[in-house]
Amino acid sequence: MEGVEMELERRTKFLNGLILKKKAVEQQDQPHPPLNVRVRASDMSFPLQNRAFTSARQLLDSMPAKLDTKRLALALKKEFDSSYGPAWHCIVGTSFGSYVTHSLGGFLYFSIDKVHILLFKTSVEPLSRATSLKD
Repeated sequence: MEGVEMELERRTKFLNGLILKKKAVEQQDQPHPPLNVRVRASDMSFPLQNRAFTSARQLLDSMPAKLDTKRLALALKKEFDSSYGPAWHCIVGTSFGSYVTHSLGGFLYFSIDKVHILLFKTSVEPLSRATSLKD
């Protein structure tokens, strides 16, 4: 009987290994879920745009049922500040108007589902120059 049990256990392990390999291959073959993004206006490179899209999608998916616009705006601003330098600004909402001045290559206005996101960068003046302009 011991030989039969050992053979059964060996075959079970072999079949479980095949199942796990098949699942791993299926997961690799599946395309990433669509971001459902619509670009409204942009003056930003494609890699930065993609970073904004994926970050916003991940943040939206991680939120509970209710949209927290302040949390989303703060998270996107902090991510872009830390990755691409200071003076990024982010506005998030379902209905808003704006008119902003931005640095060259630092403007993106897009929507994901029904959430509109405005992400832009402004230039930062050194403190010494800003104070001398007041004089």
